[in-house]
Amino acid sequence: MIRKNFVLAVLLCSPILVMLLVFGRSGETATGVTLKLAHGLSAEHPVHRAMVHMSERLFTLSGGSMRIDIYLNGQLGSERELLEMLQIGALAMTKVSAISLEGFSADMKLFSIPYIFEDSAHYWRVLNGEIGTRMLDSIRKVRLQGLGYYDAGSRSFYMTDSAVKTPADLESKKVRVLPSRTSIEMVESLGAAATPISWGELYTALQQGVVDGAENNPPSYYLSKHYETARYYTLDEHTSVPDVLIMSREIYDGLTMQQRTWLQQAVAESIVLQRALWVTAEKTALEAVQAAGVEIIYPDKQLFRDAVLDLQATFAQSPLGPVIRQVKALEADE
Repeated sequence: MIRKNFVLAVLLCSPILVMLLVFGRSGETATGVTLKLAHGLSAEHPVHRAMVHMSERLFTLSGGSMRIDIYLNGQLGSERELLEMLQIGALAMTKVSAISLEGFSADMKLFSIPYIFEDSAHYWRVLNGEIGTRMLDSIRKVRLQGLGYYDAGSRSFYMTDSAVKTPADLESKKVRVLPSRTSIEMVESLGAAATPISWGELYTALQQGVVDGAENNPPSYYLSKHYETARYYTLDEHTSVPDVLIMSREIYDGLTMQQRTWLQQAVAESIVLQRALWVTAEKTALEAVQAAGVEIIYPDKQLFRDAVLDLQATFAQSPLGPVIRQVKALEADE
């Protein structure tokens, strides 16, 4: 009886152990390798649709010997909980914002620096080149394996009570941010009060006036239904933060070279599809929220760029300085 009560107490104190007990570890089965993937997005999201394609392609490429089981809508926990499950090998794969990896890799803070990229072409040169690869590899030291980047567009401000047309309109406004020191500094440099709130709690926080607004890309703004409360959307596009497809290093290292090759090919194909889906999703989202009565503002971005020059200079003098210079060197490349 004592042993039974002890085990029960441990499980009640550990959500991760509960998930492990209920869903089991990814790994070898009678029919081959099954990889469990979990995330917090809906079935309509371009990232989820790309993951479904990745699963189908992996099954085909491996001749049916590998499969991916996908759990969406936060079924297995929050982003932080999923990361912890990856680290102990209880889950194979997930998707996180690069912002969530800042605590594991300092270079990931790069994406929270406003206007660090000149344009979309410059952004993808960085991600697809040596810098992006180095960032994916940098999280191996914390028992994670980066597999690739999904497009998450650019983040812009949306507000509940008034439009933001210049940085001055953000002064004293409470703006929800991810729990990232870099994101907080970015919002505060524009005069707003940065307020970290989890994604799942944001809709209610906007409704109840806990915050005056938030910032995110058009599909997330639309699919979350935040436009129902925050009806002013300012396309200042201050940061471009990719989603990162990551895997448990323990599980990744346990695959054979051939299995890794199949997986990487399936990942690469899903990335191509997701980028195409993202273009359509952004257009659809903006059209839908505008039809729902949202006021979309196209501000003079130079005003916002000028407002964060001091912040950019501070980062250039920080330990991020060398990678920032590498990024800047890619601006003029064709």
